[in-house]
Amino acid sequence: MQLLEHNLASVFHVVEYCKLHQAGLVLLSSSRVYSIPALASLPLIVKGDAFVLDDSRPLPPGVSAAGISASFSTSPPISLYGSTKLSAEIVAREYGEAFHFPVWVNRCGVLAGAGQFGTPDQGIFAYWVNAHRHRLPLRYIGFEGAGRQVRDALHPRDLTALIEKQIRSGRKGGLYVAGGGRENAWSLKQLNVWCDQRFGVHAPQPDPESRQYDVPWVVMDSSEAAHDFDWRPALTIENIVTEIAEHSLLHPDWLRVSGLSKM
Repeated sequence: MQLLEHNLASVFHVVEYCKLHQAGLVLLSSSRVYSIPALASLPLIVKGDAFVLDDSRPLPPGVSAAGISASFSTSPPISLYGSTKLSAEIVAREYGEAFHFPVWVNRCGVLAGAGQFGTPDQGIFAYWVNAHRHRLPLRYIGFEGAGRQVRDALHPRDLTALIEKQIRSGRKGGLYVAGGGRENAWSLKQLNVWCDQRFGVHAPQPDPESRQYDVPWVVMDSSEAAHDFDWRPALTIENIVTEIAEHSLLHPDWLRVSGLSKM
């Protein structure tokens, strides 16, 4: 119930405000709106410590070597979380059409940076760096317990730059993908290797048991945003995890404040 209140019911209040004041809306959505079976069936190969897309084989609509675009399947199941985010997208865009105000929807990859609380619901990069640094238990879950599953990282400052360009463009809104892309994508194993080099070796435990909503590879294709707004992420994935690590070192009580602790 709380999931519906936070991700969907709250949007009704926002779009009613936009209707009343003829205000534009920027809605941040998620890669979780995409079809889990479609993501799970993407052709992948193992390259080093990571899954990579096998673009030598036929690919479904909405995915290419650059990643997943806005046209990729959103057919259920997409998880309860994903369904609330997709519903929010639809409601916002319908309100914009009906009451003539601009609506921007940005489907984001994993947002990551210093200041996140380092909990799983705030993204895997901040969680993993903080947990590794404090020697908390870590697991490679599913996919043979090898940590090959891949996500791309996007810093909020880069997302802010895109939003500013959208607002200033004079366009009437649109649906875009915003992610770090293929150049800023790591597997859990690659992330852990970076953490080992920064903090010393800390080996996750393999847990090959699969979970219902886990997918092996999600990399966002932001080429439409790059084309329309001359926008590209400025911060690399190494920039991002370094910032998270430095924040963790400078704020030793951060995990206690955030609720992620050894207790």
